[in-house]
Amino acid sequence: MGFAAIRWLLKIRAFTFNLSLQVKLILSFIFVIFIPVVLFSWYTLNEESAKAMKELLENNKNVLEVEKINIENNVELMGWTGQLALSNREMNNYLQIEQFQDTAQVLHIKKDVVNSFQYFLFNNPRIANVRLFTDNRYVNEIWPVILQESRIQSKPWHDDVMKQGGLPWWEIQENVGLTGMPSEQMPNEPFMTYLQEFKYPDNATHNGILEISMQLSDFFSQTFSSVQDKNSQLIVVARNGQVFSLKDSSVFKQNGAEELISSIKLTSHTDYETVRFEVNGHSYLALQSYIPSIDVHLVNMASLEETMEGINHSRVRYIVLVSLLAAFLVLLSYSMQAIILRRLKALRESMQQVRNGNFNVELPPITGTDEVGELGFHYRKLILKINELIQDQAARQAAGKEAELRALKNQIDSHFLYNTLENVKMLAEIEGQYLISDIMTSLGGMMRYSMEWRQDHVMLSDEIQQVQHYVSVMNIRYDGRLDLRLSIEPECLKQESLKMSLQPVVENAIKHGMSRMHSKDGNLLITISAVRRGQACVIEITDSGRGIPDETLGLLNQMLRMEEHAYQEVRQLFVRKENEDGNGIGLRNVDQRLVMSYGVEYGIRIESQEGSYTRIIMTLPYRVMGGG
Repeated sequence: MGFAAIRWLLKIRAFTFNLSLQVKLILSFIFVIFIPVVLFSWYTLNEESAKAMKELLENNKNVLEVEKINIENNVELMGWTGQLALSNREMNNYLQIEQFQDTAQVLHIKKDVVNSFQYFLFNNPRIANVRLFTDNRYVNEIWPVILQESRIQSKPWHDDVMKQGGLPWWEIQENVGLTGMPSEQMPNEPFMTYLQEFKYPDNATHNGILEISMQLSDFFSQTFSSVQDKNSQLIVVARNGQVFSLKDSSVFKQNGAEELISSIKLTSHTDYETVRFEVNGHSYLALQSYIPSIDVHLVNMASLEETMEGINHSRVRYIVLVSLLAAFLVLLSYSMQAIILRRLKALRESMQQVRNGNFNVELPPITGTDEVGELGFHYRKLILKINELIQDQAARQAAGKEAELRALKNQIDSHFLYNTLENVKMLAEIEGQYLISDIMTSLGGMMRYSMEWRQDHVMLSDEIQQVQHYVSVMNIRYDGRLDLRLSIEPECLKQESLKMSLQPVVENAIKHGMSRMHSKDGNLLITISAVRRGQACVIEITDSGRGIPDETLGLLNQMLRMEEHAYQEVRQLFVRKENEDGNGIGLRNVDQRLVMSYGVEYGIRIESQEGSYTRIIMTLPYRVMGGG
């Protein structure tokens, strides 16, 4: 992700370099003003959108709050009606009789008890009916108030009411009719029913069930009201998941109430909870609340089509205004900068003639004390200086030819040395001096490798071969006490490495390893290994010499990356303290070459254990010569 962003920025930078100065100034002028305008417009549009959504949410919340107040009032009304019904002494006496009544007594109950009972309880027009279902077999049914409980024992809610132990139970019923006869006129509308068990005076024996009904449109008056916001509609979700609402609401024009409710997750929180969602490409906002007293969910479903359309219209207006502003800024900037850049254009035309080789160009009359005038002054000085340099160049060409002849002579001398070494090698072989012949071979290879410097990077195998030649030559001095062992992974043989980067390290190992030899046989083992670790190649050169003390080791590692002035000071102190010239200058040179070639994360570091070994760890980026 980071590299992709960098590449993208580099492409933009390369593109802007190809633009004219006038275009760059126009773009910068536009960005300085245009970007703040765009940001301000974006902020204002977001504020308007948030304000519109907040206003919509507040309106829907108010509607939901009003409906909850209506529900609380109706719950209180039906509860109060139930208490009055169960506290009527004459009605309770009749429901608790222990023998059959004659016709005269039944008519008396009908006329004096039931009629007054109905009149008293039905003085509120929202109460649809009040019915007492009793299991007392001595009680005669007096429609529509006193009925036998056997009529409702098959209702799905009967067992739930009995489990309440005398507490109220609320149920939404599609129809409260019992017989289905034409004489029992019931509206084709659901009812909210208040159900409660009543008992005998012992408060233990079941006597019957009280039922108070109210039409759902009266109980949820705001939900079924036709006078409300056309973009929102209240929905009642019953305990069993059944949905009740105003079917012809414009909110359900694209999607029905059941489909919308199925798209949200109903919760049991009594606080308001907002859900925004989409169904078939249409956006909605649902504000829901759970009413535990009647065990229903009340959802205010609002369509966001009109709100989003208003937001889109505002967005289009802002885009048009910002576009007109950008066009005006471009024209204004172009007109102003055409005047300012007139002198620069004249200066550019003169420079183009100079580029084509005309150094006797007539300089444009660029005056003024501003930056452009100062540029014209320095340009005149530059042309004069170029003419002087042209004259000097003619004198230097002769010296260049002489330098070429000198270089050719040096090349001839180096070939003479190679041929001389080959002649000595052949003479040694003729005389049977094969050791001298091998030394001449190694020495000749070293000379060719070091003197033929056509490129700075070589394969690691070439560096290894140079080290082998060097160790062979040094073994003459140390009577064969040097032992070189290699452990190079095949994939590292073509690893790119700096030329002459391994020999100084091996030379340093031989110099310090043989100076204070601690082994019994006096031999020095040098091991070179190379392995690939991820995207790096790690080369380790280990010698079995005397090692380095810990305090000296830390100082040597610091000296590798010190600034030059600090290094020179530490170097002098180190030489006086150690009484020798071993100060890590060879390793420092190798490390600096690696850092300049590959970066600061690559280079060398030193590990050592006094009296045991010293190890130089060289880290290179894994690159195959010719293979990427």
